[in-house]
Amino acid sequence: MKINTALILCAGLGKRLNPLTLTTPKPLLKLNNITMLENCINMVIKLGIKKISLNTFYLSDQIFEFIKKKNFMADIQIINDGKFILDTGGGVLNMINNSEENDFLILNPDTLWSKEYINEIDKMQNLYFSKKIKNILLITNKALSYDKNFEGDFSLVDNLLKKDGNKDFIYIGCQILNRELIENYEIKNFSITKVWDQLLSKNELYGFESSNKFFHLTNLEIFKKLKDL
Repeated sequence: MKINTALILCAGLGKRLNPLTLTTPKPLLKLNNITMLENCINMVIKLGIKKISLNTFYLSDQIFEFIKKKNFMADIQIINDGKFILDTGGGVLNMINNSEENDFLILNPDTLWSKEYINEIDKMQNLYFSKKIKNILLITNKALSYDKNFEGDFSLVDNLLKKDGNKDFIYIGCQILNRELIENYEIKNFSITKVWDQLLSKNELYGFESSNKFFHLTNLEIFKKLKDL
């Protein structure tokens, strides 16, 4: 079994990257002469996933135009959040409701994805299907984050995430989710962490550890430093 559809979260306002994001949506900012979104889509295609849904809200016309011009080798559907921004949970649910799939790879284009992640995501996917679980988050030790301001969110024991212990691990913007865990929510503004918290309370939130250096477009200061690398 494998994942057939990826969801990419592209609706955010990117306020921490003002003034750049006053005129350009965060996913279309460039590092290494390539937009964060194109970098993310390229990795999805290399993973062998042919269907992609993006959600948009802020400066959505630019996302539409970008996808239209690029002509990626994938079936890309763009789904607008609507009149109000839906946050990560509402955005994911809205995209899932426009698909007939059950299992989804969900990505934030804020992370600087590289080919080194492909093997890890494949292994994470294999674990997801072999264990017959409903969710798994790609995480890394905060020591591997380029941005040293991240505080740890989770501890990891035998691929189970917990909120106690050392909490050395951070989520890096990639997860697999089964529609059952979110389909009964209402489409409105809510964070995906609401779903995670429910799973944590039942000891059912899973994690897969990445060993890659983690580069994330956190704010303007980090963006400028990454541009200079």
